[in-house]
Amino acid sequence: MDFEIPAEIRAYLAELDAFIEREIRPLEQQDDNIRFFDHRREWARTDFENGGVPRTEWEDLLAEMRRRADRAGHYRFGLPKEYGGQDGSHLAMALIREHLAAKGLGLHNDLQNESSIVANQPVVLMLRDFGSPQQQRELIPGMLDGSLHIAFGLTEPEHGSDATWMDSRGVRHGDEWRINGTKTWNSGVHTASHDLIFARTSGQDGDPRGITCFIVPTDSAGFVVEEYLWTFNMPTDHARVALHDVRVPAGAVLGEPDEGLAVAQHFVHENRIRQAASSLGAAQYCINKAVAYAQQRKPFGRPLAVNQAIQWPLVELHTEAAMLRTLIYQTAWQMDGMSKPEVARRLSDRVAMCNYRANRLVCEAADRAMQVHGGLGYSRYKPFEHILRHHRRYRITEGAEEIQMRRIAQVLFGFGRRNKK
Repeated sequence: MDFEIPAEIRAYLAELDAFIEREIRPLEQQDDNIRFFDHRREWARTDFENGGVPRTEWEDLLAEMRRRADRAGHYRFGLPKEYGGQDGSHLAMALIREHLAAKGLGLHNDLQNESSIVANQPVVLMLRDFGSPQQQRELIPGMLDGSLHIAFGLTEPEHGSDATWMDSRGVRHGDEWRINGTKTWNSGVHTASHDLIFARTSGQDGDPRGITCFIVPTDSAGFVVEEYLWTFNMPTDHARVALHDVRVPAGAVLGEPDEGLAVAQHFVHENRIRQAASSLGAAQYCINKAVAYAQQRKPFGRPLAVNQAIQWPLVELHTEAAMLRTLIYQTAWQMDGMSKPEVARRLSDRVAMCNYRANRLVCEAADRAMQVHGGLGYSRYKPFEHILRHHRRYRITEGAEEIQMRRIAQVLFGFGRRNKK
């Protein structure tokens, strides 16, 4: 096996670096835009008087970043060529995610908003693979040019990790569906024109079949955003949404009726490996900054770095980062040689290993960087508190680490739904 990063990917990372310095850093510095990234970041980003949602100025800046990245040909890198992308491989996307996150906070890659100069657009691929020709014509162009946003409504207040249990219901009445229910952690709905709402349309609670995905316009009668849920890391765009007898036409179903879980899980492995790479990059950033500070800080007349109490915790973190890097690269490389069903069958445990360990690592690395920096590390003048608050959610979202460990155990011990049959 060749462990060298392919030359074309190395060259592309250098191209991205040049683009950041030429286009993104100057934008980050002009008009005091740096306020969104320095110690003022949480206050600059958050409209505390308006439910805690992102400020318009913050989202306008992100939109300008995306426009520049799109003009330069980077934003759609991971998408198929038919959508203006470059068919970026899983390995390339993992390397890019790690590389950008390892640079620290900046406009080039703000994960709090899942925003980057190289986009991750799973809903576009959901529409490509499950959408009708009409849905594709009406929705994909707007998603690509940034004029349209689609939110994702799967989780419910009483049901989280197991999506086969949900209280939302969709009932067919002639040529339309009527939907009733509640969704929570419905991210991005404050600017969304549509929301993907998953509701049970047949079967019993716990059945994987019988869930349907509906494309619901957010201006539909009976579609109500009840509140935005304030979080560990602000601003918040995570809403609780209620649907009171919302009516949509039969053509609003994404994919086949009763097969909505296939839509929901369509991009799960790709998301998890990319998230793992991002967490790895952010963890390495924290480790590197802690090492550099320990070498320059000289309490009692000598550098902190000479103390084993400082060295060894960072050695352990650095070692785990190195091991995770190899596993993430190998898993992404293997994904490139498999179909989606093969990945789900043969690699889901490996993807889970990458994801839960990397998300845990970055939290530990951010906490250690705080400790090494002392009082300064605890302050908002350093980015570690922001990194910790942001990446802590990844241990819950995209599949809680317990769920992912359970998947690894299913493979390791040979039990699970398939064996239960």
